Amino acid sequence: MSKTVVINSAAQFKSLLSSSTVVVTDFHADWCGPCKAIAPVYEQLSAKLSRPKKLTFVKVDVDKQQEIAQTYGITAMPTFMIFKDKAVVTTIRGADPKQLSEVVQKLAREAESSGSGFEASGSDSDSWHGAELPRGYKDITDEIEIRGLDLLNADSEYAPARMLFNATKPSGRKSLEETEGKGKGAASEGSPTPDWIESDTDQQLMLFIPFMANLKVHTLQITSLPPKPTADSEGADEFPMRPKTINVYSNRAHVLGFDEAEDIPATQSITLSERDWDEKTGTAKVELRFVKFQSVNSLVVFIVDGHGESEKVRIDRIRVIGESGDKRDPGKLEKVGED
Repeated sequence: MSKTVVINSAAQFKSLLSSSTVVVTDFHADWCGPCKAIAPVYEQLSAKLSRPKKLTFVKVDVDKQQEIAQTYGITAMPTFMIFKDKAVVTTIRGADPKQLSEVVQKLAREAESSGSGFEASGSDSDSWHGAELPRGYKDITDEIEIRGLDLLNADSEYAPARMLFNATKPSGRKSLEETEGKGKGAASEGSPTPDWIESDTDQQLMLFIPFMANLKVHTLQITSLPPKPTADSEGADEFPMRPKTINVYSNRAHVLGFDEAEDIPATQSITLSERDWDEKTGTAKVELRFVKFQSVNSLVVFIVDGHGESEKVRIDRIRVIGESGDKRDPGKLEKVGED
């Protein structure tokens, strides 16, 4: 009998990520020839290396489980993602039996020798945290209700809102040097669809983030990787900026309009300086007043302006850090507290 688990729902997949230290995931499709070609290799690895609650092999049909595929930005099949403690540590795109075997077997050997954690393996590691987690707290981004996200004033040429919460390393971090000097942060010719968002008509963005549980939110890690204009770049004012002023509203029932947000006091307003952005990762830690974010079922993040004179603001990733809470009753979000 096969030891590989076939994923039938997003809830099942989330449960497995929580119950198994490492989860090796095969994102495939029935119509994909390369997926079928590498399937026997994957089954052999599963049969040989599976360990209950330690190392689990799963298969996700991207046509049947579109929500999962969208959450992790799957655009090519097969894609193999390896999760450790619910975070992506390695991604392999394409049917490469040798690379898949080497990466998985290396992880298994590390587990056997150390008896504990795994390290990201191979040059294609896509695990992404732009900053260290505060002591005592964890990444709770997987508690976001992806289907309920709403984003206002985003340029449609760039990624949808869900990509902000993708667990993979942003492409801007990988190819920042390649995009410098090309203006507007656009991907170079022939490159994949951009995996970041940019504002459209001005520098403001309004993002609604609903959660599947009532959470304690400690920090937002915001990654922004705009290209840096050079001395001979044309139209330098068209280069996107990093966020500067951010207003955060808790427990709203829906996204706020821009005029509406101006009339409602924010739960917290933050002004980031240039020094707040880590130059290596392009990430700023937005530390919230924890006492005000103790039972949060949604956040509205209002990017008011950016650093510079451009009319564009860019965001690549957002990670939510805090503590998990009780599952909320499904249905309409209810406002908590005074307006």
